[in-house]
Amino acid sequence: MTDDVRAAARRMYAAFNNRDHTSTAEIFTADFYSHPLGTTGPGSITQAWQRFHEAFPDVQVVIEDMIVEGDTAAVRTSVHGIPGQHSPTMLEIFRVRDGRIAELWGLSSLRRDS
Repeated sequence: MTDDVRAAARRMYAAFNNRDHTSTAEIFTADFYSHPLGTTGPGSITQAWQRFHEAFPDVQVVIEDMIVEGDTAAVRTSVHGIPGQHSPTMLEIFRVRDGRIAELWGLSSLRRDS
């Protein structure tokens, strides 16, 4: 189980970094729920990624630490390619079911200007 959870998290970050928006259906479960976004389904992630990549075309997420226990991964990442910010960090927690991400919680130090 631990290897499946780790692999699912790595697949997600690789797809994000490669702008592979079509792979979200294979990475996330059909009933996926994002607690930070309050959205359901892989399509919501596709839309979020597309908006983020449009705003920050050079963005890359680098895994700094990953802890896996049971069906859950906690991942600390650094975010590169955001103008005017020095590598914001994110902490995301994923619950994986059948090799796909089913649920996500997250915190970010990314500064959002209003």
